[in-house]
Amino acid sequence: MTATLSQFSQWLSQYYSELSLMLMATILVVYGDVVNKHAKALMSSWHFVIRTIAFVLLCAFGYGLMTLYGAPFLLHIIKYLPWHLQGVGFVSAFILLGILAEKRRYM
Repeated sequence: MTATLSQFSQWLSQYYSELSLMLMATILVVYGDVVNKHAKALMSSWHFVIRTIAFVLLCAFGYGLMTLYGAPFLLHIIKYLPWHLQGVGFVSAFILLGILAEKRRYM
């Protein structure tokens, strides 16, 4: 079994950076509305122009920075797994996000 898992991890290893970026994007899609809801509650008393600028900054730079620094962080976490479990770690993370999205009624 370890040989099969190692082969699977080796096959996916060339795509780890792309997979971590996909994983981070999926997390932001599933939970971005939570961030927006909290930002909206925080900024509700602000002037319209300031709220608009803050929202643009949150979407452009906030989500961009989360993607830019979150994806390598997720890859770093996956790399803590033993070599033969790294591929399964990515697949499991996507399955877990699918289950969490289902619980949030995204599907």
